[in-house]
Amino acid sequence: MAREEGRLDLTSRPMGGPAPIEQLTKATLPSPGDRDGAHQTLSDAQAGFIALAGLLAAVGVALDPYSALTVIHHLFFGVFLLGGLTRLAAACTPLPPVSSPPLPDADLPAYTIIAPLYREAEVVAELVENLVAIDYPRDRLQALIVLEADDEVTKAAVRALDLPAFVQVLIAPPGAPKTKPRACNHALDRARGELLVIYDAEDMPDPGQLREAAARFAASDPRLACLQAPLRIEDPGFSLFLPQQFRLEYAAHFEVLLPALARWGLTFPLGGTSNHFKTAALRRVGGWDPYNVTEDADVGFRLAAAGCRLGVISRPTWETAPTTAGQWFPQRARWIKGHMQTLAVHARGPVPRQPRNAVALVLTLAQSVASSHLHGPVMAVAIVAATIDYLPDGVFAIPPLDFLLYVLGWSSAAIAGARGVMRAGARPKSLHLLGMPIYWLAQSLAAVKALHQFITAPHRWDKTRHAPRSGPHSGPPPP
Repeated sequence: MAREEGRLDLTSRPMGGPAPIEQLTKATLPSPGDRDGAHQTLSDAQAGFIALAGLLAAVGVALDPYSALTVIHHLFFGVFLLGGLTRLAAACTPLPPVSSPPLPDADLPAYTIIAPLYREAEVVAELVENLVAIDYPRDRLQALIVLEADDEVTKAAVRALDLPAFVQVLIAPPGAPKTKPRACNHALDRARGELLVIYDAEDMPDPGQLREAAARFAASDPRLACLQAPLRIEDPGFSLFLPQQFRLEYAAHFEVLLPALARWGLTFPLGGTSNHFKTAALRRVGGWDPYNVTEDADVGFRLAAAGCRLGVISRPTWETAPTTAGQWFPQRARWIKGHMQTLAVHARGPVPRQPRNAVALVLTLAQSVASSHLHGPVMAVAIVAATIDYLPDGVFAIPPLDFLLYVLGWSSAAIAGARGVMRAGARPKSLHLLGMPIYWLAQSLAAVKALHQFITAPHRWDKTRHAPRSGPHSGPPPP
């Protein structure tokens, strides 16, 4: 017999029939003003420090250009060296033990799924199909699909569906900012599960993912507050540059870097989906920051600052990749901007006074933000300098340490990417590995937009449009 505290009160309606839609009015979670967050882009001290650093750099270049450029060169060298060594160490780190004895149905806790959607009418039916495929007792499963009040098209698409009884539809009240974390906070107020997971519109989670997470939480110490499932990009079936690089990047990040950080006992920025939380711990830190456009990265460090621990599980969630620059560019700019927001917030909070969390913040967000902004300018300067050096005598004279850094940077990224692809059950391709430096240059272009928006429109959410998978599907795609 199932334990009574594991059951959910799902008395809304029987299986099938038009979806009842509930209009929410307000959430009882803390308001943004109750805590620091991305609603304040920079503190006065941070703004003053940046202004002073910029002034000193300008004065240094004006008074002694050679010495100033040497210092800047060493700074760039340190950033890229740190990134290369981190990726190489992660690729050499064995996967952490993630298996736990499965729980019998009677011991499974109540679980809430939150799926925030905005302008996703094309994929909502597919999302519901993927939620129905999840292997979890229906008497302790609650799925909350959260829509925006002005999204009439998606609301109409939901009304046309025959939803199972465990799926409820909530309408977030009008208000600003109109972001995914704000919608999630409204749903969190209605969540009745002991555990909670976030899924995006295009997600196809492994049917056993919730069972694995529940078993891990049950077997781990109480400080474990969140588990990240690996996000795997489906092979688009054609060799477009962006989808293949996106797939390679995700493999390196979710199959190599995050498991290594978990094994090292360091926190990490969560992915935008498939984060499995203890609901009580999430509520204790106030839910998500509605003003942060990468609320996932922020909440991971917020939990760590409160003394909680993060981990990973092995059952993946399959996602589709952006196939055009029009899809990829605004999404990447939003991610970089959100990482800048998260870095600014936690750099002025308790994290710098917590050694392990401070190291994690530098290895992840600080290094990635710096690299995104520096790859393009550094490569441009290197190409111009090499050309100027080559033209007089036809000989390149690249400084040995710089050449070593270029080799280390690419090879460490290639090793991590290849290892991630293999852990995901596929085979890496040399052409994709060789194309990574071009992808890094594209990220620097997105970083320019991110920096501009960080100053002019920090809370703007550039929406990523998703298309349905072609044809019916019954399980994860082949690697």
